[in-house]
Amino acid sequence: MASRTQTAPNAPRTDAPLFLGIDTGGTYTDAVLWSQSAGVVAKAKALTTRHDLAEGISGAVDAVLAKARVDPAAIKLVSMSTTLATNALVEGQGGRVALVMIGFEPEDLARDGLAVALGGDPLVSCPGGHDVHGNARTLDLSELEAQLPALAGQVSGFAVAAYFSTRNPAHEIAAREMIRQRTGLPVTASHELSSKLGGPRRALTTLLNARLISMIDRLVAATEGFLERRGIHAPLMVVRGDGALVSAAFARTRPIETILSGPAASLVGARHMTGLDDAVVSDIGGTTTDVAVLDQGRPRLDPEGATVGGFRTMVEAVAMRTFGLGGDSEIALEDGGLEPALKLGPRRLVPLALAGVRHGACVREHLERQLRAPNPGRMDGRFALRTGVPAHLEAGLTAPEAKLFSTITAEPQPLDRLLASTAQMATLNRLVARGLVHVCGFTPSDAAHVLSLQSNWDASTARMGAELFARRRDGRGQPIAVSPEAMSLRVLSALTRRSAEVILETAFAEDGLDGAATVAHALVQRSVDGRGGIARLTVALDRPVVGLGASAALHYAGLPQLVGNECLLPPDADVANALGAVVGQVRVTAEARVSQPKEGLFRMTAGETMRDFLSEGEAIAAAEAMISQLAGERAAQAGAEAAQVTIDREVKAATVEGSRSFIEALLVATASGRPRVAV
Repeated sequence: MASRTQTAPNAPRTDAPLFLGIDTGGTYTDAVLWSQSAGVVAKAKALTTRHDLAEGISGAVDAVLAKARVDPAAIKLVSMSTTLATNALVEGQGGRVALVMIGFEPEDLARDGLAVALGGDPLVSCPGGHDVHGNARTLDLSELEAQLPALAGQVSGFAVAAYFSTRNPAHEIAAREMIRQRTGLPVTASHELSSKLGGPRRALTTLLNARLISMIDRLVAATEGFLERRGIHAPLMVVRGDGALVSAAFARTRPIETILSGPAASLVGARHMTGLDDAVVSDIGGTTTDVAVLDQGRPRLDPEGATVGGFRTMVEAVAMRTFGLGGDSEIALEDGGLEPALKLGPRRLVPLALAGVRHGACVREHLERQLRAPNPGRMDGRFALRTGVPAHLEAGLTAPEAKLFSTITAEPQPLDRLLASTAQMATLNRLVARGLVHVCGFTPSDAAHVLSLQSNWDASTARMGAELFARRRDGRGQPIAVSPEAMSLRVLSALTRRSAEVILETAFAEDGLDGAATVAHALVQRSVDGRGGIARLTVALDRPVVGLGASAALHYAGLPQLVGNECLLPPDADVANALGAVVGQVRVTAEARVSQPKEGLFRMTAGETMRDFLSEGEAIAAAEAMISQLAGERAAQAGAEAAQVTIDREVKAATVEGSRSFIEALLVATASGRPRVAV
């Protein structure tokens, strides 16, 4: 496994406890050794291997251990951030799951993008659910029971959402237990993830969580197995989307909370490295660019829930915008126009330079064949290969999908030979969306290799890909670039230009504007391009940009003139995520709600418990006691040591003719503390 290492000049004291930070991204896995006394002791990178995540993890960690020359037993804590869940949602990937909706109406599917997210996955609707006070309707799970035998062989997990389950989760619990007993497959119930109202969005969040379970489970299992083999006996933590740490076991059941895990860790790392209180942080990786704002030393949290891949979830996370833009972004030409513009992303491709390292002779043979053809082909420079995920994730393929998938192997195959018709491209795209197949093609990473700005992979295959792309025709029938070098310069320029746009889009959105529409406005476009006119226009950020990511120095070199402020590139910007993973805290919450279903009756709901009281004071006291206990227990499960619990209380009441009338109370207990370390 190829890896790159670098070490800080100061070696750690032999008695100083070491923390190991790991970030598993779409392209690279990063590792960093850190101690409180010496800071960054060593860092390393290795290629992420999606078919066997342990391979990429071992490549990075072995390299960092060798460079630091430390005993693995000196490592007292391992913490991991990951962009895998984020990338999966951006690229529309994940396991096939069945959504069980209890008490909802058919039109509820049209809300909050639920129908779009469900796609062709199975839906089971059952009567039941509760009202706003937690009173039950009649539950009938006969339809679910009838479908379970067939579904057990077609899906990798289940998502269960019941009407007003946040007020009474009994029906979700009943369905969850039936599914577990009959199938043994993972089940996510919506009340386990969120206590917020809004059934369709809670169902959407639950569906996405169920899709991600197998992916995060493989990541955690691969990491745990590797640590065991290396003799590293330390607690394993995972960064959540709000920057907090939780135990690996906790993250396994709630993988949706790890969306924006990598970006959240990068914010923590950026603050740690620069000391800046106010900045725009932009982290460019292989698949995505993540942009967020630091205000007064803290990342902003999104009160409405994280939006990733076009879906608004109920996951509390940093207010970060994720764009399908990175070094491995797909490059395409916009349709129409005499001089078609370049489109970047959102899909990630395997770079040709990387394929040249792993499958050199095979890839070069077909690229050379396509270059000898007198005319360019629509599928030139494109290959397909299997990702190598476990066989059970292939469940539920349609006949055309199964037929095409059976012809794809672990060796890259050129699309002009693989696909018999244009219609098969849609079939291939569905296999890519399921995470079963990778497409390989020309990317910005290849462009960097052509120009000798990047040299870790095979430059020869990258150059052939650039030459093939340059032969494509514009609206006049002329090649779109005169040489591979000219093509590559155009690609890198487009990536820097698009990076400026996503940074400005985030800034406009934080100012309360429609970010995308504002950036697309002709006046902003003219300003960013520096085009003159009678009216001179400028757009400038009020704070610097902190550029993160291994390729930030390359792609952000021309950024200051586009955004009107400086761009800082910290020395450890390439491992900001891994560094941020080891300096955070465990933080979990528990919520309770007290309502008054009828005069003189106060109903308390917390977790999976619902109790009635005869006075407001008794109900609130019981709620505080219960969520304090729940938060403490969850903090312990999440890996905290001696967590401190605080409680926030919001009581809604009305005064009518001088008389107070209780409406509702929401209580939130927050438990936080540093993670337990090995003794």
